[in-house]
Amino acid sequence: MRAACKIKVHDYLATTSITLRRCLRLGATMAKSKFEYVRDFEADDTCLAHCWVVVRLDGRNFHRFAEKHNFAKPNDSRALHLMTKCAQTVMEELEDIVIAYGQSDEYSFVFKRKTNWFKRRASKFMTHVASQFASSYVFYWRDYFEDQPLLYPPGFDGRVVVYPSNQTLKDYLSWRQADCHINNLYNTVFWALIQQSGLTPVQAQGRLQGTLAADKNEILFSEFNINYNNEPLMYRKGTVLIWQKVNEVMTKEIKLPTEMEGKKMAVTRTRTKPVPLHCDIIGDAFWKEHPDILDEDS
Repeated sequence: MRAACKIKVHDYLATTSITLRRCLRLGATMAKSKFEYVRDFEADDTCLAHCWVVVRLDGRNFHRFAEKHNFAKPNDSRALHLMTKCAQTVMEELEDIVIAYGQSDEYSFVFKRKTNWFKRRASKFMTHVASQFASSYVFYWRDYFEDQPLLYPPGFDGRVVVYPSNQTLKDYLSWRQADCHINNLYNTVFWALIQQSGLTPVQAQGRLQGTLAADKNEILFSEFNINYNNEPLMYRKGTVLIWQKVNEVMTKEIKLPTEMEGKKMAVTRTRTKPVPLHCDIIGDAFWKEHPDILDEDS
């Protein structure tokens, strides 16, 4: 009798299992439609494996944006700090970013070689970084421009490039920092000629045409008593964001079992966050000091 019951139970479970599998197959078939073929037109934009993925954002038509919002010339520290805040927000959202570099109205984000975020799809990398950055720019605007209302929303375009080796990645970042130096030196002299010598933009441009870096430094020093090497590092070197451990002090209410009311005490906690540095990344010193950035197992 007991054996017969076991056989019936086994047969019932087997029948139920077959029915369940049929229902699942039917459901999967019914979930699809005749229109799903359009997915075949989607381009495969998977980034090459074992390569550094770099997303670079640039402000769209930021010359006009800066004029409309009264940015200081040649550099507006408020705007640069706001850009860095947005970049930090992106890094905290996407922790696979190992380093970021920014200057003027651009920022580059480097994803680790082994990242599998968004299945390494370039379109996902670019759109997520761009949307997070742009929304943060609007969200944090009043923190840096208290007296200047945001007249219209800013735009940022982006691109994705993969670099196959540590050296090519370092060369890319060196290129961006060299570009920062070239542009900032030119702008420093250009606006000094306009603001202090009274030249028009066309006249200042003509004065600087064909000049080398040494010539620009000489103009700054001889005519305006400005030593370019004493200009703020943020302007000359740009901003590097790397992950570092930081001690944060916060107030917390602590209540002991024998006490009726809790006491507010300062508590220090350590967390890892993106920290801004203004330093040279073209030479080897930075990379020797922070070897973990290029460490594939970091």
